[in-house]
Amino acid sequence: MIRRPPRSTPKPSSAASDVYKRQQEEGCGAIVYLRQEGRGIGLYSKIQAYALQDQGHDTLDANLLLDLPADDRNYDFASEMMESVGLKKIRLLTNNPLKLQALESNGIEVVERKSIVTGVNDQNKYYLTTKAKRMGHFLEEV
Repeated sequence: MIRRPPRSTPKPSSAASDVYKRQQEEGCGAIVYLRQEGRGIGLYSKIQAYALQDQGHDTLDANLLLDLPADDRNYDFASEMMESVGLKKIRLLTNNPLKLQALESNGIEVVERKSIVTGVNDQNKYYLTTKAKRMGHFLEEV
């Protein structure tokens, strides 16, 4: 008998679901999760940035108006985690060029990179366009 989780259990995001699906199709893979809310600016600052976005600023300008960096995440620990389990060459699912550069500069060879986009719609198009045009993200779909 299959038991369903309680309704209060949050569903994974569609991006996470896409990653899980791709991992199953490949038959192997690793998910490295780094808790770096709001591109590394922290939860409180991210809420402040959301308020600025509600006033019409894009995601990048909101950070800059708060005197925060565009993206303050650090991927050194991700590289260390991969090296600790023997991963030296990887295929990477990311849209973020900084992530790709950081892993490579820390000795992880990225042999292939694929984007993760689970759909462009009216709610996320402006956000994704900002990330592609102003932050250099690999988002050919927008």
